[in-house]
Amino acid sequence: MTVRRPIRSGIIGTGFMGTVHTRAVRAAGGVVTAYAGRDAGRTARAAEAAGVELALTPAELIAHPDVDVVHVCTPNAQHVELAAAAIAAGKHVVCEKPLALSEADARELHAAAEAAGVVHAVPFVYRYYPTVREARARIAASDDRIWLAHGHYLQDWLAGRHSYNWRIDEGASRAFADIGVHWCDLLEFTTGHRIRRLSANSSQLHATRVADGAEVAVASEDGVTMLFETDRGATGSVVISQASPGRKNRLWLSLDGERSSYSFDQENPDRLWVGTVADVAVTPKGEETTRAAAAVRPYVTVPSGHPQGYQDCFTVFVSEVHAAIAGHPVAGMPTFADGVRAAQLTDAVVASAEDASWIELRTEETVGGIR
Repeated sequence: MTVRRPIRSGIIGTGFMGTVHTRAVRAAGGVVTAYAGRDAGRTARAAEAAGVELALTPAELIAHPDVDVVHVCTPNAQHVELAAAAIAAGKHVVCEKPLALSEADARELHAAAEAAGVVHAVPFVYRYYPTVREARARIAASDDRIWLAHGHYLQDWLAGRHSYNWRIDEGASRAFADIGVHWCDLLEFTTGHRIRRLSANSSQLHATRVADGAEVAVASEDGVTMLFETDRGATGSVVISQASPGRKNRLWLSLDGERSSYSFDQENPDRLWVGTVADVAVTPKGEETTRAAAAVRPYVTVPSGHPQGYQDCFTVFVSEVHAAIAGHPVAGMPTFADGVRAAQLTDAVVASAEDASWIELRTEETVGGIR
């Protein structure tokens, strides 16, 4: 009997996201071979705490023969350089979003990955909730036209003026590039619609913040409000904020059809709200409770009645990456093409907010290889 060895991952970046990736790789049956980071001492301590054998520099990790796939979990400005180096070394790549700080750079990375024939992925993991897959399957199977989409993604970790993070100084957008793209990805993936036109306004809660006891001017936004139209005739709005007190990770998507409406709340993700004029139903996550069981089944990781959350979604995402590396690509896995789409939307939001104008977007790219 042939025993296939586990897929070996190297993780660059040992902060929160590096830890999330580590857990997901292991839960998906893979092995974390090495950690890498800018600070050798900190990297070594993180590797020891996580039980990872090797603590390397990024260049050493990318070149290491026992690394099959490189996970880029660093600050945003380093994504392009590290992902490009991994691709050039023939490694598969999982890169945190934003894939790049501009659409042009994101497109170059996508083209390079495609030319090299490596598996490439961006963790838009909210796609992996079973209730999201249920809503998506119902909408795809129905002739009920989605005509209105609305919602928000609210966090509070930057509500205080003394709250400071490296994200504040990286790129032309912060709140939208960090979390707004997740909402848009969820909208487009669930409905099959593509945002073709948008108008955005950005806002700040704090024009200055306190970092290491010093007053620092802030250029990036704390919030974005956006109106949009899709290529299938829907209109919509979304509010994005990283400074809404008490809102920890309130990703809420509501979709209205002529006959049915759907609502997903990431802070209560095991329930899909479905409304009609005659009735309101709350469908629990589970093979036996959902209408689209075949579409939902691969994404149910625990029995009904047991909560399934963010880390579980990450594990399923990494499992699909591993399947693709093994030669079994999965339709719907978010790739660098979706990273390009996120960068395209971010550039449009920044341009619209600067000019107080409507921006037209190209809609030729697919989401995760499917429409």
